Amino acid sequence: MSDTKPYSFPVRVYFHDTDAGGVVYHATYAHFMERARTEWLRDVYGYNHAAMMKELGVAFVVRSMKLDFLKPALLDDQLQVTAEAKEVGRSRVMVHQAVLRGAETLVTAEIYLVCVDIAAFKPVALPDVLRNQWKG
Repeated sequence: MSDTKPYSFPVRVYFHDTDAGGVVYHATYAHFMERARTEWLRDVYGYNHAAMMKELGVAFVVRSMKLDFLKPALLDDQLQVTAEAKEVGRSRVMVHQAVLRGAETLVTAEIYLVCVDIAAFKPVALPDVLRNQWKG
């Protein structure tokens, strides 16, 4: 949680992402954000989901999402989807995300993730290797 810019992941809007009018379907934003969080973990912290499960025995699950839809994204738009850890608890992380088209903010979100043990699927403390980076 440093003063650096949030991680940003490019997404192009394809036909299957839209409704009949060429507007991105509301649930599609959750897919865009999931892709950005996955690449954020891989690119910034060096962990993909498979490695976290195999090496650390944990996975992140979405506990809750709050999305604020400000403007629509349209067919063939080139978007940037951001991800940034904002609050870090014992087993929980709040990630702020946004979907941008150029300088325009289209959607903002607060995503609460919980770290769970993959064997028991119960909340566990965040691995130190991630906690230290997020709190740093």
